[in-house]
Amino acid sequence: MVRGEKIIVAIDVNNIAELEKLVDKLRSVVKIFKIGSELFTSCGVSAIEVVRRKGGKVFLDLKFHDIPNTVAKASRAITRQGIHMFTVHTIGGLDMMKQAVEASRDEASRLNTPHPLVLGVTVLTSLSAKDMPSIGIDGTLSDEVVRLAKLAEKAGLSGVIASPQELPVLRKNLKKDFLIVTPGVRPLWSQKNDQERIATPKEAVENGADYLVIGRPITAQEDPKAAAEKIINEISA
Repeated sequence: MVRGEKIIVAIDVNNIAELEKLVDKLRSVVKIFKIGSELFTSCGVSAIEVVRRKGGKVFLDLKFHDIPNTVAKASRAITRQGIHMFTVHTIGGLDMMKQAVEASRDEASRLNTPHPLVLGVTVLTSLSAKDMPSIGIDGTLSDEVVRLAKLAEKAGLSGVIASPQELPVLRKNLKKDFLIVTPGVRPLWSQKNDQERIATPKEAVENGADYLVIGRPITAQEDPKAAAEKIINEISA
């Protein structure tokens, strides 16, 4: 992958007009756009249709987490929308993740379309080590991320979502072709916002990230395209 292909822009808005405006400004330099809970809840599949109509690929980040049968049905349904990637929570367990992969691939095969990449969410980047005891985790945050990532690999997922801080240890413990998609990426010139475990784009790529999820450092700028190009140039330098 080269230049803008490593960047996924998080479009955290709640209406189609703002979505269209941002995709129009960015589609010449970025190809993948993340639709999360706010946008999807506000606009539904119309948001997916807008991104695809404008030539972009959709990363649908709804973090499915339910009983295996429910997640399988949701995975099958969302595959029909022609998305590129979607997320499930690894904490949902091995069987849930397996069924998500099997259902999405079966549906894609039925439709004769490429199957979406299924990615497992490990530990949210808004959490830090001090939060672990409160959610019932006795070990270190890093150990928990590795444990969940290995479970996702065993389930047949395409990759995981993990913070920049866990990249080195994940690369040591996972197969080379297992994808790591990394949020919590902040250029030196941007604000930290509500992320805890962060790194610069260049640091994340050098440590093994396959894709970087970046939102406000791009979308909140007066010129989003220029901000995206600045980040791409930083990575390439």
